[in-house]
Amino acid sequence: MVSQHDYDYLFKLILVGDSSVGKTNLLKRFVKNEFDLASQSTIGVEFLNRCVEIGGHTVKATIWDTAGQDRFCSIIPAYYRGAMGAVLVYDITKHKTFQNIQRWLKEIRDYAAEDIKILLVGNKTDLRHLRAVPTDEARKFAEENELFFIETSALDNTNVEAAFLKILSEIYAKVNSRSRYRPPVDNEPVRVTQEAPKRSGCCSKS
Repeated sequence: MVSQHDYDYLFKLILVGDSSVGKTNLLKRFVKNEFDLASQSTIGVEFLNRCVEIGGHTVKATIWDTAGQDRFCSIIPAYYRGAMGAVLVYDITKHKTFQNIQRWLKEIRDYAAEDIKILLVGNKTDLRHLRAVPTDEARKFAEENELFFIETSALDNTNVEAAFLKILSEIYAKVNSRSRYRPPVDNEPVRVTQEAPKRSGCCSKS
């Protein structure tokens, strides 16, 4: 069982996409295994933590969820600062939310680090009978823009765990590979060695 207090790596993830695509429920499903049918649009910024085991190490994921409305644009710079991964979400039943992915992707690349890992997520596969965004169309977009891609359902918990573990594993691989070739610098996640005590933090139980 992964410790909820000690961790080797701390990764910040951000959830990005239009309002009502299911970002908050994806987050709650991953961290708390909860789903709220009456979920309201996020006001401002919220975040939750979860610790997972990757490559034999404990990774604490701090996952930030934000409102998808333009009136919260003033919080954008702080929201993206320090993010190592972005989960870019659209609703497979609303093509407009997929069209807006281009705008969200530009925002990520304008404000986040150049080497941020990005996962494109088509949510609400439980409503496949209402699908408006073909899987192949989204997969092609992901390939053209060098994004990882997966479809999920927060409602029935399809691929939610796989989605978050995918992006966290990609970040872990990048950090682990980079640390083999040069020493860490400020603001980069540092692996805790046996000589140093593990950092402590409160991770929400999965």
